[in-house]
Amino acid sequence: MRKSCKNVGFLLLIMGVFLLQGCPALVAGGAAVTAGTGTYIYVNGELRTDYHFSFDQVWNACEKAVADMNSVDVIPEKELEKGKIDAVIDNESVRFSVAYKSKDLTSVGIRVGMMGNQLASQRLHDKVTEYLLQK
Repeated sequence: MRKSCKNVGFLLLIMGVFLLQGCPALVAGGAAVTAGTGTYIYVNGELRTDYHFSFDQVWNACEKAVADMNSVDVIPEKELEKGKIDAVIDNESVRFSVAYKSKDLTSVGIRVGMMGNQLASQRLHDKVTEYLLQK
């Protein structure tokens, strides 16, 4: 009887792991990681941070990052206080979401792939930061 209880517990544990794999927000635990320009938050497959630069400066840096990564099928949509850039990089769909917060504060969220890829998103944020710091 005890052996079957252990087997059931083990089976539930394995099933839980597989269920959590499909939910990046739970896998990451909503954890924030401190790096370069501030705090990065990975939620629902999107890595988001705020940059202490104007909306136009951040938008231009995002465009340069997209161009630098040899993107294809690039579709920029820029409005007055927000914008998005959809592209395909290394056969993965990528979306940059840029939003004005204040004069020198702009929020950027990057999602790579359908489910999100935190490492690839971080690489793109690093490119954005690199272009923002170039003068």
